[in-house]
Order: sequence, then C-alpha cells, then structure tokens
Amino acid sequence: MTKAIVTAMPEEASIIIDKLQLQETKKLGALTIFEWDIDGGDDEKEHIVLLLCGVWKIHCAFATTYLCENYSPEKIINIWIVWNLNQSEIKIGDVMIPNTFIQHDVYIPEAINELKYLRDPIFTDYAIGEDYNLEKFTLHLNGICVTWDQFIDNEDLKAELVEVHSADIVDMEAYSFLSVLKNYDYLDRAIVIKSVSDGADSSASTDHVDNLKLAMDNAVAILEFTL
Repeated sequence: MTKAIVTAMPEEASIIIDKLQLQETKKLGALTIFEWDIDGGDDEKEHIVLLLCGVWKIHCAFATTYLCENYSPEKIINIWIVWNLNQSEIKIGDVMIPNTFIQHDVYIPEAINELKYLRDPIFTDYAIGEDYNLEKFTLHLNGICVTWDQFIDNEDLKAELVEVHSADIVDMEAYSFLSVLKNYDYLDRAIVIKSVSDGADSSASTDHVDNLKLAMDNAVAILEFTL
C-alpha cells in the first residue's frame, strides 16, 4: 500500500521526513521526492512517499500529476501552513480539514458555461462533523479554503476573500492539488490538512516564520492519525 504526502516548503517537510525517517530518492527541478517502507502490521509494508514540491499552484500541480502517474497511491494527503481569515473561531496553531475549496484568482464570465469548471468549488467529504478540542489546539472538521497566488498580509485583501467567498483560510496550492486528483478520479483518496500560522494581516510575514514549527507540529499530530 502506498500513501503519499504533498507539501510545499522544506521547513514543513523536514518535520515529517525526520518523524517517518524518509530518504531522498529523486529530484526533478523544484520537486524533491522522499520515500520509505514502514511496517503496517499483519506482515504488511506501507510505502510512504513525500513530494516536496515548492510553493505555488503550478509546482503543486506538477508534483501531484507526477505522483498520480508514477505511484497511484491509495491515500494522498496535502499538508500545508495557511493564513487565517476567521479569527473569531480559528486560532494560531489550530488545524483544519476543509471540505470546500475555491480558486480566487480566476475570472470566467458566467455566460461562458463550458469553462465553469475553472470557477466551480471542489468539495470533499472526508471530514464533515463537529470540531475537536484537543486541549493544545482545535481540530476543525469542515470549512472553506480559498486558493490564491499571493502571500496575504493585507487587511483589504483579507476582507476581499471573506466577502467574496466567506472563506475561513487561504493557501496557495489546495485547489490545484484537488483539481489534478479530480481529473484522475482520485478525490476520494484525498485528505487536506491545513494548520494556521498567522492572521493574514500586516504581521503575517513575521508570524508565519515564528509560528511555523508550532503549526506544523500540530498538523503532523493529525497526519499521524490519517496515515
């Protein structure tokens, strides 16, 4: 059984690589692949592959396509750090498994129906339920994640995303990740784990760095349940 993890930054991936004792096996431009076989119990071996793809939708799409073409994994987990748009309910370090995904930075007129797939939301049914208070952080089991090709550190941009999409969090890759999986008919294999590092405001760049390890440690705690 192959289980796959797709993530963007070395700072995110290193925690997972160390915990699962993964070894680098291949490098393709911005994409680096790490793999290892672990004991799955009952004399079964689980093959774990991690794709460190780099930030941005195009890098994520390339990595996810490569993954589907070369591994056909039974479970595909996207784990990433995100910006928080809903500070009344979501806190720094909280983890979300969203169920609705929207692409913000595309404009297709409503009249052009044949291109509606570019603006349509993508829905997953992996986790829709009550949130879990895990004492150190909250696990949110539904929510709206919007994907945009910008680092969000501006209150006006933040307000735009909330007004247009009622979004809870924003990232730079999830919609791309799921779009590829949808084309391979792999959506039912996907799990998206997002952990909040900052508030998408004027201090986001500093908070992102300061809180990255906290956010990833919490995300990896949830990852271990899902593997």
